[in-house]
Amino acid sequence: MRSRYSAYVLKNADYLLKTWHPETRPAHLDFSDNPAWLRLKILETLAGQAEAVLGSVHFIAFYKINGQAQKMEENSSFEKMNGQWFYVQAAS
Repeated sequence: MRSRYSAYVLKNADYLLKTWHPETRPAHLDFSDNPAWLRLKILETLAGQAEAVLGSVHFIAFYKINGQAQKMEENSSFEKMNGQWFYVQAAS
């Protein structure tokens, strides 16, 4: 999760797409809204240990857009395939 947040900060679309699950991966990413990412706060992680195949991360990402402070809260689900974790989607 932290590496994907860093990739959003750096607008590293290649890394984000490479770590996105093939079944939910978009064709491309649009960074045109151009937020200024400020901070990531991990609230909870479920599963995700070395032997796990599924996991989730509950987080809040803080950012500014057009000078206005914003936050995005999400429960992200992940799946490990061939030893690598992939972001699947925002979980409910």
